[in-house]
Amino acid sequence: MSDDSEMEVNNETTNVEDEKEKKTSKNHLLVNEKRKKRGIVYLSSIPRFMNVTKVREIFSEYGKIDRVYLQLAPTEIEQKGEKKIKKKKKVASKHFTEGWVEFESKKIAKHVAATLNNTQISSRKKSKFYDVMWNIKYLPRFKWLHLTERLSYERAVRKQRISAEIAQVKREVNFFAQNIDSSKKILAKQQQKGIDANFIAPEIKQRDTDDNIRKKKKQINKEDTPSEFLSSLF
Repeated sequence: MSDDSEMEVNNETTNVEDEKEKKTSKNHLLVNEKRKKRGIVYLSSIPRFMNVTKVREIFSEYGKIDRVYLQLAPTEIEQKGEKKIKKKKKVASKHFTEGWVEFESKKIAKHVAATLNNTQISSRKKSKFYDVMWNIKYLPRFKWLHLTERLSYERAVRKQRISAEIAQVKREVNFFAQNIDSSKKILAKQQQKGIDANFIAPEIKQRDTDDNIRKKKKQINKEDTPSEFLSSLF
């Protein structure tokens, strides 16, 4: 094979590779353009028994949906982190406080927010959402990246708060243990010197429960009879 033919083959391969790179770059640009044109609506309140599947089902009637995120209630987040010792027969439905829905079309997102806001979720009387109204707002210039950044920040803050609370409890326990140890050492020294001393561990007064408060109120009401009240006056 001559040098000219080899040069022609190399030129053809480079041209093919250049065309492939151009196509991939065009595809990336198209995907980015589609992402830019997407719109996100915000649900400020989520009724009971509403989940991601139900939200996707309802809003899919108006247009194509990409991503849906519902924020769990604080109690649900705490229960999720705890280990369950006993399995319950009936699992209660999760409760969500707010949500975000991403539509593939910005126009549809605006239309949904404008038409569904302050309207009934369901017109069927037997539905669980018959007496509940939508509270929807379109978020202009809001991207899904902003939501992920906010959620990651909230998780970090929650984690930091929990670690600070645990550290505070550990400090209190260590302080109490050190006081007990020092009291015992003082008592041992006094006993060695022949001083009669009885060590009494400090009592920690705990807050009364609701049942204890009710019992105390009943006892006070029983003790305050009319005769005792009159005798206290005269």
